[in-house]
Amino acid sequence: MTRLPKTALCLLAACFLLSAGCDELPDSIRDRIDGAEPPHVRVFPADQKTTYAAVLEAVDQIGFRFERGGSATGNLEAISGLATGDDPGSTRQFSLKAKLSPTLDGGTEVRVWIKEIIEGDSEHQQGFATESPLRDTPLYEAFFHAIQQGTGGGK
Repeated sequence: MTRLPKTALCLLAACFLLSAGCDELPDSIRDRIDGAEPPHVRVFPADQKTTYAAVLEAVDQIGFRFERGGSATGNLEAISGLATGDDPGSTRQFSLKAKLSPTLDGGTEVRVWIKEIIEGDSEHQQGFATESPLRDTPLYEAFFHAIQQGTGGGK
């Protein structure tokens, strides 16, 4: 049996530690590394469970369908219905991702990302879609307003 030199063992250990540490990065740092769009953020005066229930209602009010998530994890993903795109044969849809985190004062921070999904030729090339983050869409304000109604206010 051959023994690995100490430098190889150190290199192997460093790779392991670096790969394990990526999961522990705060979401804001991970988003920057991934090149993701920064979220829209609001803080609500209710606890996470109450805010999550308001988020579920807000998703429904803006015409999205719950896909996955849970109050305990503070994650929610939802998707809108399909609509006809601008080009003949194309479709468009919106996805919403929300992350809830408790604040020190007992409130809940809600971070939201909304993306537009466009499938250029949905009839002949299903599954070939492009996603683009939406920066300035009234969907964010409608979503936050609906949460505010369900929690009793927002900051």
